[in-house]
Amino acid sequence: MKVLTVVGARPQFIKAAAVSRELRRSHEEVLIHTGQHYDEEMSDVFFEELGIPEPDENLEVGSDSHGSQTAEMLVGLEELIEDHEPDAVLVYGDTNSTLAAAIAAAKMDTHLAHVEAGLRSYNREMPEEINRVLTDHAADLLFAPSQRAVENLRAESVPGDVHDTGDVMYDAVLWAREKAAAHSSILDELGVEPGEYVLATVHRASNTDDPDRLAGILDALAENPREVVFPAHPRTINRMREYEMYEVADEALTLIDPVGYLDFVRLQDGADVVATDSGGVQKEAFFLDTPCVTMREETEWRETVEAGWNELVGADSEAIRRALTTAEPPADKPHPYGDGDAAAEITAHLDDV
Repeated sequence: MKVLTVVGARPQFIKAAAVSRELRRSHEEVLIHTGQHYDEEMSDVFFEELGIPEPDENLEVGSDSHGSQTAEMLVGLEELIEDHEPDAVLVYGDTNSTLAAAIAAAKMDTHLAHVEAGLRSYNREMPEEINRVLTDHAADLLFAPSQRAVENLRAESVPGDVHDTGDVMYDAVLWAREKAAAHSSILDELGVEPGEYVLATVHRASNTDDPDRLAGILDALAENPREVVFPAHPRTINRMREYEMYEVADEALTLIDPVGYLDFVRLQDGADVVATDSGGVQKEAFFLDTPCVTMREETEWRETVEAGWNELVGADSEAIRRALTTAEPPADKPHPYGDGDAAAEITAHLDDV
């Protein structure tokens, strides 16, 4: 069986790493990198660390408007599907790469399989929400990370086959946590001790492109008495400079360049609390038993909030300050995302195609 896997952004690299290790035991995989994350170092580091082979094809699309980027990917992916004639196209998550591959596969004679199907924030202003809904309704196989995701898909009466496989990110984090503990030196390099710092990430356009929201977030982080380690995406740094916030943030926070996945997992694992607007980081913090403060008004990962491990605070400075001060690990922890064997479950269902 030949599977054509499409990735293009960092979270997809991580998910693909777990599935590819299992998939390649018994199947042929053609790996396509759309180039959606156009920072060459960012992509190369991730492939190397996660043990993913070099892509068979790279569309090198790069950054552009949603429409232009998706259209360019669609043209390139359609040609590659025709050339490779896969039995299935495998897509991950909710990026423009996901949507472009879904449209291309749905219009051709191949099965479309969607990993991380059924997530819903119910915020249609998020481009990711549009991408995930459209992909789910085009998919033949839908691999849901939780029972809630299954229920979301059933409520929408999607035509494809729905399977609760558990979350492949759990597979990836379990693998990375062990490797990071043995090989990462990031805590020593930064001079921080486990449990004595806050880890922060801010990259979502709704936060970075709104000066008032970004200021509120940075003010709250700067006032925290613990050291705040902030791996800052180039987009976020650019906005800080544009809004004349960079110098104050650089003085109050430990701003560092984006780090590789193993170093980032080590930072999450060692943090007293994580503050983020990332969907994936919320969930990774949950897997690593680190309380999370989410600087958004909604989340796809409702289970983490209901379990008491994640608090939604938006960009309100006072709410962020309070949550960072009071965040503590709850006494109990459920397992809504499976047991860390999602990759094997996904591969088993692909066997039936």
